[in-house]
Amino acid sequence: MAQKLIQTQTQKQVQTQRLTQQQMLVVRLLEMPLTELEQSVTAEIDDNPALETEGPDTTADADSMHTDDGGADTEEDFDTAKEREERESALDDALAGIGMDDEMPEAVTPAAADAGSADYEEMTYGDRVSFYDKLKEQMVDVDLTPQQREIMEYLIGSLDDDGLLRKDAGTLSDELALYHNIYTDENEIDGVLHTLQTFDPPGIGARDLRECLLLQIRRKPKSDMRRRMEEVVDKCFDEFMNKRWDKIAQQLDYDRDTVARVHAELLKLNPKPGSALGETQGQSMQQITPDFVVDTADDGTVTFTVNSGRVPELYVSPSFADMVKDYQKNKDKMNRREKEALLYAKQKVERAQGFIDAVRQRQHTLYVTMKAIIDIQKKYFQDGDEADLRPMILKDVAERTGLDISTVSRVSNMKYAQTRWGTFRLRHFFSDSVKTDSGEEMSTRKVKAALKDIIDKEDKARPLSDDAITGMLTAGGYPVARRTVAKYREQMGIPVARLRKK
Repeated sequence: MAQKLIQTQTQKQVQTQRLTQQQMLVVRLLEMPLTELEQSVTAEIDDNPALETEGPDTTADADSMHTDDGGADTEEDFDTAKEREERESALDDALAGIGMDDEMPEAVTPAAADAGSADYEEMTYGDRVSFYDKLKEQMVDVDLTPQQREIMEYLIGSLDDDGLLRKDAGTLSDELALYHNIYTDENEIDGVLHTLQTFDPPGIGARDLRECLLLQIRRKPKSDMRRRMEEVVDKCFDEFMNKRWDKIAQQLDYDRDTVARVHAELLKLNPKPGSALGETQGQSMQQITPDFVVDTADDGTVTFTVNSGRVPELYVSPSFADMVKDYQKNKDKMNRREKEALLYAKQKVERAQGFIDAVRQRQHTLYVTMKAIIDIQKKYFQDGDEADLRPMILKDVAERTGLDISTVSRVSNMKYAQTRWGTFRLRHFFSDSVKTDSGEEMSTRKVKAALKDIIDKEDKARPLSDDAITGMLTAGGYPVARRTVAKYREQMGIPVARLRKK
């Protein structure tokens, strides 16, 4: 039977949602840690002459401050007036060039003006580069689709502090769909993860210790020693973890000298590649600038402030604003060149106002998010006991603030809060829950605290098995399965019973 290829045309109505440039700017600023925001504001001020760090009344106020105090205020006022004069001169030069064949002069950035300055390099490339940012920088060297790039950023943000990824692909797929509206499958996530595992330091993105060590071994040049190291970790991992080198030698037919050399090489591997990256960056992991400062008074009152750092108050340049007003009034009387010049000024004013609004919206979003977190976890902020952390997920904060879940996720991902009990990433205050027999939800942090307490008090000569711990937790009102106990124990870095024996 002959087949025909028929081409038809149909009309279909599809609803799509696109982010405007202003929305993308808000999202980009929201994701930035404080130090990166400071650099972004500085760059925008240098690039846009319509954006200033002084208000319309600053000059008038400065004139009234000329006193007899040794000339300090006078010198500062002179510098301010000089800076304004230079900016207005730059404006005149830029406007004069519009409509001519020459290109508009580009703003001179600190990098261009002082490219050879050691002080500038230290300011820009100092030790405040985070673990997260160093991994994101390596993304430019790999070929990724826009969706794969978003998945990669989420995987990097999901890494534990030691650099390992302890979430399975199914969980990550669900979270991407729920929090970021990214619909993917486990195969695509595994493919992106494989790319992440090629980043430095070796071992990053591994799903367990065994894979972490194998990734490091396979980065080494091919040799007989590399082959033997891979054999030990791949085929005899349990014996390796329990230091049963006699069994390893017997199973792989190694002599004593070979076992000793392989053992020495394996000890050079790093089980926590994330912490290694922090050390190579000159204590970048330790130098954290908190985005929030939370204060707990002796009477239990909890207050907080959003840290603005060195981000100044931003204003639209009065000279530019006045030019735009004149344009609105007299545009019918202007020639073509004047209209082009004032259109340039109008574009700069709109861009400056948009940037100011984005910075203010960022501050507001940070404020309402942190307020909701403190409202939910107030008892923890009062006494600092992790067992008092209530079950809280992104959805809980989103419902209290009226923000989208993806927005809350962006805020909590790379922001830090300085509290009376230490400085923590906002993600620290989130916790999953387990249900008791009565149906009550209980924070997993509370279960982990109870588990740690049991292990701390056990007889070290006869440490408790996971089954025994499960029974004690259930008797204490924490009904969890044995596999859950094993998972929590591994997350807390507590070895199995036979390795705890003393």
